Amino acid sequence: MKALVFDNFGGPEVLSIREIEEPKHSKSEIIVRMKAIGLNFADVYRRKGNYHLVGNPPFILGYEGAGVIEYVGEDVHCVKVGDRVGFADVPHANAELVSVSADKLLPLPDGISFETAASVLLQGLTAQYLTSDSYSVKEGETVLVHAAAGGVGQLLTQIIKMKGGQVIGLTSSNDKATVAKQAGANHVFLYESEWIKSIKDVTNGQGVDLVYESVGKTLLDSFEATKIRGTVVFFGMAGGDPEKIDPRMLMDTSKALIGGDLWNVLTSHDERKKRAAELFEWIMSKKILIEEPTLFSLEDGADAHRLLESRKSTGKILLIP
Repeated sequence: MKALVFDNFGGPEVLSIREIEEPKHSKSEIIVRMKAIGLNFADVYRRKGNYHLVGNPPFILGYEGAGVIEYVGEDVHCVKVGDRVGFADVPHANAELVSVSADKLLPLPDGISFETAASVLLQGLTAQYLTSDSYSVKEGETVLVHAAAGGVGQLLTQIIKMKGGQVIGLTSSNDKATVAKQAGANHVFLYESEWIKSIKDVTNGQGVDLVYESVGKTLLDSFEATKIRGTVVFFGMAGGDPEKIDPRMLMDTSKALIGGDLWNVLTSHDERKKRAAELFEWIMSKKILIEEPTLFSLEDGADAHRLLESRKSTGKILLIP
């Protein structure tokens, strides 16, 4: 089978398409023929060597995708050959065939395409738990969303609006500000501006009820933009490590800091299916809209990585075997 692989850490140029052995059939595994594969920044970090990789070269990136079941081990009884499925956290997804354990598979409804599933599972399940588990957004609350034009940012904005909240978005450019407004943000400010002051101005000097913080280095600024008794949910550090938080500040302002990680939520197959089913229902009922993804062939994976790293993309980037 063909796979997108690399032998040494580095830039996109280390990636190449190669013929490798197919996954071994076993009694407990399922083999999925991939139809669409999601590209995420975690793939970039692993390619660079920032994230740990298990095993020896050639390394295969990718954790998210969708396809059709081609083989089912004799000990597996919950799925069958021909089923349409997706997954959010299965390694070695940048290949024509991927070995998947039954507990990681998510059934795809007829109304969800392979491209939509590969576009939304990781980011959509993240936005789902952030708005229900980390903090249950309530009607009338004002929420600050960092990187509001990104995949998670656009989904957060739509879910917050669906729940009756108001959204203030932060983006790095006017083009991305337009994307955030199209997703439903009531106000959008640029990182290069005096955005804390602008947020105070549009909230009558109070600040926001809640911040979804995914940049990291802006964590203290997020607290400054939060009202007394407000909450900051920290779930990423795309812009660098955050500064340390003084617990005395939390006490003096009655503010809360909550951490969030998807893998502490997807703890069972039932949890995965329940949360994915809710996400798919929102999409099929058009409560949230998914931007058309940018498609690259698996052979052009290096170009897909270059586009993602340029930060010029706003929707999902997919690899198509």
